[in-house]
Amino acid sequence: MTATPRPVRWGILATGKIAHSFARDLLLVPGAELVAVGSRRPESARAFAAAYDVPAAYGSYAELVADPAVEVVYVASPHALHLEHARLAFEAGKHVLCEKPLTLSRAEGEELVRLARQHDRFLMEAMWTATHPVVRQLVGDVHAGRFGTPRQLTAELGFPVEVPPEDRMLNPDLGGGALLDMGVYPLTFAHLLLGEAEQLLGVATLSPAGIDLDVAISGRYPGGAVATMSASMTSWSSRTAAVATDLGRLVVEDFHHPTAARFVPYAGGDGSALGEEVVLTGTEPVIGRGYGNEAAEVGRCVREGLRESPLVPHAQTLAVLGQLDDLRTQIGVVYPDERR
Repeated sequence: MTATPRPVRWGILATGKIAHSFARDLLLVPGAELVAVGSRRPESARAFAAAYDVPAAYGSYAELVADPAVEVVYVASPHALHLEHARLAFEAGKHVLCEKPLTLSRAEGEELVRLARQHDRFLMEAMWTATHPVVRQLVGDVHAGRFGTPRQLTAELGFPVEVPPEDRMLNPDLGGGALLDMGVYPLTFAHLLLGEAEQLLGVATLSPAGIDLDVAISGRYPGGAVATMSASMTSWSSRTAAVATDLGRLVVEDFHHPTAARFVPYAGGDGSALGEEVVLTGTEPVIGRGYGNEAAEVGRCVREGLRESPLVPHAQTLAVLGQLDDLRTQIGVVYPDERR
């Protein structure tokens, strides 16, 4: 009889909105167990623990990572604090799933990868798009040539952000801005489908505090493919992504949380005669809103002794971080620590 693998025991660092979304999905993941949560405020940790029936609640991050029951720490703090908090977890001997973007810059990302290797721990950016069953099937089919040669890609993500200026999404000290919070998704989507960008050009509208509110990006990719991408903190986008090929058009109605993708073939040379539509729903179930699939991937990797995920490899994360660096330079966004 094959022994049942022991549950992967999780601790959540920080108790903001994304931590709640992750916790709800984590409770649905087979073989995962949420055993601890940590916050800078004890009352916040206790409230979070009560909401999700978490056994241990800590009023500091140091106490969370010191808990011997915790194997993997999910870092859910603001972007600017990821390096500090992931380092804390590594030094305590924990594996790390860190919210996207992994860090504020590629240089910081490289340091985090170095720390993971130094401590021989697993590290993955929480780019759940890359672990989503619908996106995985789409990427696999496109790379296999099932739908022809991709030539043009579009992807947009945006919604009005109505929060105080000190909120992490608008605060330069915490890495605020549309590019890092939203633009990372279309950039990653394009990377997954088209490969590493050869050239990216960006324009943006900045807030009085100097963070980007609206960003438009154009890119050239291997094989001559091109892409247009956008991110917005001021307006409702369609959240749609599409890929035009020489055989038809792939559409993902909400690529941020997809339920399916569809391929519309063009059977006639003039584009007027449509063939039968193909619907892609993934080859495995979506767990919750998709955050559960990234947790399941982390659990699989940890139990198999891997130190990075083949779905979200370090090289991919660092490549997109380099793109974000380049685009921030182009649009004139400089964070306070970089000025100093």
